[in-house]
Amino acid sequence: MNTLLRDRLSAPQAAWVQQRMPDAVIVRDMSWHLVASIVLHVRGSLGGETIDAVVKAGDVTNHHIAREIAAHTRWTHDLVSTQHSARLIDADSDERVMLFELLPGALVEATNAEWETGTYTQAGALLLRLHSQDRRMDAEHEARANARAIQWLDGEHRVTPAIATRARGILADDPAPPVEVVPTHGDWQPRNWLIHDGVVRVIDFGRFAFRPPSTDLLRLAAQQWRGRPDLESAFFEAYGPDPREPDRSRISALREAVGTACWAHHVGEERFEAQGHRMLAEALRAF
Repeated sequence: MNTLLRDRLSAPQAAWVQQRMPDAVIVRDMSWHLVASIVLHVRGSLGGETIDAVVKAGDVTNHHIAREIAAHTRWTHDLVSTQHSARLIDADSDERVMLFELLPGALVEATNAEWETGTYTQAGALLLRLHSQDRRMDAEHEARANARAIQWLDGEHRVTPAIATRARGILADDPAPPVEVVPTHGDWQPRNWLIHDGVVRVIDFGRFAFRPPSTDLLRLAAQQWRGRPDLESAFFEAYGPDPREPDRSRISALREAVGTACWAHHVGEERFEAQGHRMLAEALRAF
């Protein structure tokens, strides 16, 4: 068994990879090291040829692997067909490990492309393709999302008591009406986009779920679109009408802020935690 694979993966996960790529070696560790997820660029033989691939694996606490497998089982096919998302080669949900083709490109985040309108025109078109695949009504989504945000506030965080109390009260009093939901990425932002020869591609469906379409805009609105209406306009030129409905968007923004501040504290990401506190202050001003 390859020692490097064994060092980064569980023994069953490493064995699973080597059953498919017997001579696989790690080229680069691409993990974020913030959550219980390992992402490895590997090279080895598959089907009689040497290829570059991506191994993604998680431990028993990782719930993102199951979501990503679900996404690739049905909902990424359209994007994969045009090479705008990676093809899933194989996966084992019990062992929480996946093998993908390696897409060309570098992360858009922290490059010039992060601030170019053309990037957002492409991102808008890609998100429209994902969202357009299905629409359904969900009578329980908003209640579940509110409960999850309250659960974050009931845990360990550094949100001030006054802000936490006000946020909890708004969420508890929300009528949580039925909403229309679509297949969403869950983390639609430049850190999950690749760019190569000017073409934007999408990675990491670990937060995939059916949600209101506006939820895929929350992180862009809190980050790249702040002070850059040109980027927002470029996005909607391709995506179409803005799906954000004022009343529900206020609640969504509040939940996103709570989750950001609390999750970032949980994983020790202070910069992102500070962003969450800013988002919380801004979200509460809307009420």
